[in-house]
Amino acid sequence: MVALGLEPGAVAARLGGISPTVLVTADLESHVAVLDLVRGNVLERVPTAPGPRSIEAVDASTALVGHTEIGVVTILVAAAGVGVRAELDAFEAPRYTAVHPRGRLAFVTDSAREEVVVVDVQEARVVARARVPGPARHVSTSRDGRTLWTVLGNAAPAVAELDTRDPRRPRLVRTITPPFLAHDVVFAPDGRTVWVTSGEERRVALYRGGRSPTRVLVSGSAPQHVAFSGEKVFVACGDDGTLRRHRPDGSFVREARVPVGSYNVCFDAGRLVTPSLGRGTVTLVDRNGRVLRVRRVARAAHDACILLAR
Repeated sequence: MVALGLEPGAVAARLGGISPTVLVTADLESHVAVLDLVRGNVLERVPTAPGPRSIEAVDASTALVGHTEIGVVTILVAAAGVGVRAELDAFEAPRYTAVHPRGRLAFVTDSAREEVVVVDVQEARVVARARVPGPARHVSTSRDGRTLWTVLGNAAPAVAELDTRDPRRPRLVRTITPPFLAHDVVFAPDGRTVWVTSGEERRVALYRGGRSPTRVLVSGSAPQHVAFSGEKVFVACGDDGTLRRHRPDGSFVREARVPVGSYNVCFDAGRLVTPSLGRGTVTLVDRNGRVLRVRRVARAAHDACILLAR
């Protein structure tokens, strides 16, 4: 997506003056807060079903929200404002979402059913389910859409690999045993390297196709989460209140201080965004890892994503 390399002002110009926005789940207040990506001010609050926890952008104007406790996935769409397009109740405990590169299909993990569920976002319906040998949580797809990895728990002994060459018929290929109990998994932009973080230790493993990691890094406190800004890699360590910058080979560059509890992290439109679960803040960070603004938006803010159109 060409917008990834641009500052928010440039993105807005390409979109006819429409500024990108941040969508943040207000877990304890049953809504999604919509923030201006540049200034960080709240533009609106979109009421949702109870307990919105995870959120993932599907395309420039659509996002999926997972409500783990009530077994619902909400589809949000941005037009004149952000609104609920549909609610899907075909889940037991939806956790996190990865989006197929072509955008129409999303893979949602259901930890209670031990499944990866394929959702046709345009038609707002479930089209397939794939069993995995554990409570699937964090999930990521390769750049070409042929492979999906999901961690089988919060601090899991195994990661499942699925063949998604036919994304409507995902198939379990194998499980991988990391050198620690795993938490998050993210494919790098090169399409080959996979970053797997720990649920309990100060370590992160890098994989390049095999069952064993090519490198294991020292990191901040677990659990860690990963986002990419071009050739820069950012690892959020919420318990430390740090955002650590690495090079693609894993070498450490520097770190920035963010509010404690800032676990999840995402990147788009020239900005990194990390919400704080414990403090209800959202931190806006530039592409080099410099903190720009911190805004308190809710009692708790579990996850965030960026939409380029509004």
